[in-house]
Amino acid sequence: MASSCKILILLQLFSIVLFFSQTHLLVTAAKDSGQANTNFVKTKCKITTYPSLCLKTLIPYASSVKANSTKLCKEALNVATKGARDASTIVLNLKKQKGITRSEAAAIKDCIEDVKDAVYELKRAVDAIGHLGDKDKAFQLANAKTYASAAITDADSCTDGLTDQGKVNPKVMDAINRSMAVVIKLSSNALSLINHIYK
Repeated sequence: MASSCKILILLQLFSIVLFFSQTHLLVTAAKDSGQANTNFVKTKCKITTYPSLCLKTLIPYASSVKANSTKLCKEALNVATKGARDASTIVLNLKKQKGITRSEAAAIKDCIEDVKDAVYELKRAVDAIGHLGDKDKAFQLANAKTYASAAITDADSCTDGLTDQGKVNPKVMDAINRSMAVVIKLSSNALSLINHIYK
């Protein structure tokens, strides 16, 4: 009887040791996988125009991207789209401020349209990336590049329009320029990742 109890205790101890060993292996594997995903994003961000911004905005998506270039491009475009929407809100709020002159209001109105166009182009780029599994992969990839590039042009058009006006309040211009700079940088990073999607 005592012998049976010892065997039972040993089996229980063995089961406990085995459980913790397996748990440790699973945790280690998860850490290794997480580190691999993070390293993937870090490596990809090195080829972008603004690497530090790339890391800041895309590292949070490392676990969902899972070392997949297509998914990373989509996330980069989604981040750029959000940035453009945020910029649109900022510009729209500036237009509502008191003391805005007619010429400033006209320039801001044009800028709002430019940013809306940028959002539209970025959404089209996301859609194109989502169709890279289709037979017309090369066509879809070319479209994604064109749309992302167009978004950059749209943001540039906003700031150019303000400069052309020449009489825009410096504070208003600075606020818009800073918000457009974010759109341009995020879109440029997305475009860089698209250009290197298969590299």
